[in-house]
Amino acid sequence: MTVTVSVYEAKALFSELLDRVVAGEEVLIADAGKPVARLMPFVEQPTQRTPGTAIGKITIAPDFDDPLPDEILDLFEA
Repeated sequence: MTVTVSVYEAKALFSELLDRVVAGEEVLIADAGKPVARLMPFVEQPTQRTPGTAIGKITIAPDFDDPLPDEILDLFEA
């Protein structure tokens, strides 16, 4: 649902209007009856991933999955 308020009302009721926005309403702020701004809930947009941007930046050693030496394993188990 959308509610329209004047600039004067928006100044006086800003906290209340924010509560309504958080609850999912949209608020239009009008000056002399003409809409000039819209308050609406903020929706975080995930960044678009671009495949292949790390090509050539990461190297994996051929022995990365070899068993760890005993002295290092002992450090994890201690």
